[in-house]
Amino acid sequence: MSEIRVQQADFDPGEEIAKLGDAGGSTGAIATFTGLVRGDGGLTAMTLDHYSGMCESEIAAHIIEAKRRWPLLAVRIVHRVGRLTPGERIVFVGVASSHRQAAFEACEFLMDYLKTRAPFWKLEERASGSNWVEARSEDDASVKRWQ
Repeated sequence: MSEIRVQQADFDPGEEIAKLGDAGGSTGAIATFTGLVRGDGGLTAMTLDHYSGMCESEIAAHIIEAKRRWPLLAVRIVHRVGRLTPGERIVFVGVASSHRQAAFEACEFLMDYLKTRAPFWKLEERASGSNWVEARSEDDASVKRWQ
């Protein structure tokens, strides 16, 4: 079972986790990541845009890869788009597996790939002006370990 949602509306991590637990009686571990918009560096807002259709397909491909690598029972990914302010939820990645190591590793794998490969564009707003976010070398280094 997999679900991908790209949406403007906020989400409830508790509800997402509860839905992962419905994966059947063999669920032994649920690992999740919930990302928030940081306000460091004077950030006042961030606007996320995406290529609809292509974005969901790219995320689905990474879920297929995660399921190939680990024995996953369920995956849920929610990514918000639109204008968000510091403290707002931006992304949820959750996986269910029979074992914790698979759940932890798959969750981290999916988040690394979302951060570096999913077609999202981020515009950061500060009092000094706005700028598009460039890829960070730290993120590229994180994803290399999965190759």
